[in-house]
Amino acid sequence: DARTLRRGRIHLCVEVTGLLSVLAGAALLVNSVFCPLVHRVPNPKSSTMSEREDNVYKAKLAEQAERYDEMVEAMKKVASLDVELTIEERNLLSVAYKNVIGARRASWRIISSIEQKEENKGAEDKLEMIKTYRSQVEKELRDICSDILSVLDKHLIPCASTGESKVFYYKMKGDYHRYLAEFAVGNDRKEAAENSLVAYKSASDIAMVELPPTHPIRLGLA
Repeated sequence: DARTLRRGRIHLCVEVTGLLSVLAGAALLVNSVFCPLVHRVPNPKSSTMSEREDNVYKAKLAEQAERYDEMVEAMKKVASLDVELTIEERNLLSVAYKNVIGARRASWRIISSIEQKEENKGAEDKLEMIKTYRSQVEKELRDICSDILSVLDKHLIPCASTGESKVFYYKMKGDYHRYLAEFAVGNDRKEAAENSLVAYKSASDIAMVELPPTHPIRLGLA
């Protein structure tokens, strides 16, 4: 009858409501268990950005403290991320290596000048010591040049997407091959000079097409 039918409907509604409550509870349980796991999964891009920003800041600190070897290491880590460097990052990298190589180039010139004077005096006893010292500085120069040239070839040039950055890196490559040629002898000097010329030509060719005549980087090639 109607009363029995009504009771059946009420009973069914109670069962459905109970089932929905159970499902809702299960959903909350799943959410509480798995959502934190999802949130804990690191975002690779975010991690890369944090590492990049940290190393850029370290490079700036090292620059202010005039600790250029550490500045180089920080900027090498940024370059190894295989990303297009910003103008600021590019300049930090350049300043770091320029100071590191500049100090050794100055040392080499001074030692070479002293060596020349001692040769003119005929001071054979001192010449051996001077030559050993000069060789030590030359090794440091060679290591620094090889280091930045490797960074340029493996990371910076392949990731460069603008004419400005390409010209900047090829000019930098030419500079460091030229620094190698300054103290190298024989075939090593010839090879370094040729590599320098090739890099400068690449920079010049790109600059002629992609940079205006008054652009500072293009003018720096003149």
